[in-house]
Amino acid sequence: MTGSPSRVYVARLAGLPVYDPNGDQVGKVRDVVAMMRQDDQPPRVLGLVVEVFTRRRIFLPMTRVTSVDVGHVITTGLLNVRRFEQRPTEVLVLGELLDRTVTITDTGATAVVYDMAMEQWRTRDWLLTKVAVREGSKRFRSRGQTYVLDWRDVTGFTQDEEGQGATHILAAFESMRAADLAGVLHDLSAKRRKEIAAALDDERLADVLEELPEDIQVEILDGLDTERAADVLEEMSPDDAADLIAELPTETAERLLTLMEPDEAEDVRRLLTYEEHTAGGLMTSEPVILPVDATVADALAHVRNADLSPALAAMIYVCRPPLETPTGRFIGIGHIQRLLREPPSELVSAVLDTDLDGLRPDDSLQTVSKYLATYNLVAAPVLDDEGRLLGAVTVDDVLDHLLPDDWREHDRSDHGEQEGDHDAS
Repeated sequence: MTGSPSRVYVARLAGLPVYDPNGDQVGKVRDVVAMMRQDDQPPRVLGLVVEVFTRRRIFLPMTRVTSVDVGHVITTGLLNVRRFEQRPTEVLVLGELLDRTVTITDTGATAVVYDMAMEQWRTRDWLLTKVAVREGSKRFRSRGQTYVLDWRDVTGFTQDEEGQGATHILAAFESMRAADLAGVLHDLSAKRRKEIAAALDDERLADVLEELPEDIQVEILDGLDTERAADVLEEMSPDDAADLIAELPTETAERLLTLMEPDEAEDVRRLLTYEEHTAGGLMTSEPVILPVDATVADALAHVRNADLSPALAAMIYVCRPPLETPTGRFIGIGHIQRLLREPPSELVSAVLDTDLDGLRPDDSLQTVSKYLATYNLVAAPVLDDEGRLLGAVTVDDVLDHLLPDDWREHDRSDHGEQEGDHDAS
């Protein structure tokens, strides 16, 4: 390895910004693509999986990478924006090789891979030359001792492994938003998705499931034991949980609803009574609801909740008791932008918008879309015939139903995207 540059540890690449020669960011690194070779030769690094700003993952060949430095990656500026599709001969280093159980050839001890290093040779090829492992055998004096070994000093990468862990891949993606982690899972095999889902806590898994296509949601939920599946559904927003449960066989759906907390299950059951493409089928039953004597300070404190989506946090709903849906009589809505201009002690009831008629639960998707567009809203109340608040429809839920089912995967030529071959050149 004489003459090679300093080695680059792959786990540290996760999430790094990718810049063109002009200094403009074009995306973020999500994984490294390598090709296994015979005779214990170190795998050749073919390129990077880069997420561009349309949330599409593309392939960036290493031949178009001019610099891999601390904190950033620089490219030649030439990008093929066709969606990355993994080939049978390729492996994703972060997604598939981290957390592998391998054998140290000198000792026969087992260890778990927590990172790998790549280096560029004189031929300009990048190779995976080092494997960072955490010892898992009792044979050593200190359980959990770490080593950085040559690729040839470990075996086990080419063998199928049951129950591969996910600790280190999740550490690499710890700061990633749920939508971005969902994109990573989408590109992995069903087996690897199941292993990573098992390692996520219920709340994080719920957030990620909400960002995945329904077929993958069902696949992951089927891989969980029934009690845990019910716990995860409880952590999801009621409208997303209802959409997912509606995709399950009737017996499975009823069993999960029975295992859920009664209050959570009641909200989901109520949402399941509405047709899918109606205001009732789109709405969430948990908007920010406040009493008539709430102050501006109270409203702002409620919308600071990090679990609220931006659309839900943009508006509060003032009602008579009870304050859980279906509420008492609906009074009006408060726009957070307006409340920010009022003294904290001001009653929200003094600055409410009371002129808007709410949606009805049987209003069509087209009616909901026109309503939001007409009044320039990102959310809208849904009321029953007695004027009680049933829930709120948000613009993100409307878009999810207006866009094609495969919008997360769809290649859209109207965005100037070019077709091209995925190759290593």
